[in-house]
Amino acid sequence: EVHVVESGGGSVQAGGSLRLSCAASGLPNSGYCMAWFRQTPGKAREGVAAIHSSAGSTYYVDSMKGRFTISRGNARNTIYLQIDRLKPEDTAMYYCAADGYCGKWESTSYDYWGQGTQVTVSP
Repeated sequence: EVHVVESGGGSVQAGGSLRLSCAASGLPNSGYCMAWFRQTPGKAREGVAAIHSSAGSTYYVDSMKGRFTISRGNARNTIYLQIDRLKPEDTAMYYCAADGYCGKWESTSYDYWGQGTQVTVSP
């Protein structure tokens, strides 16, 4: 059984930084893609960044380039999302997704999801 767990969200002031973590268990040892998405109430879930577990190649939604950095840990089933120069519009629930297609940003492209971690940015 696959489990995906996010952590690291919180409340910060604009201009600050956060590092989100995601750990997945139960995935196969072969390479797969893991990604970060975010969602605000009333809006569709949007992709942020993705990374291939073995190749290490990274993918970003164009609008997310610059302040978001995705990386993986020594354990390939662990990924991170560094968010710098946070803005109030970054306020959202951030979700980690696993076992999907790198570079595809439809939610249906990923098989497993965590429960999300809330990021709230105050002006």
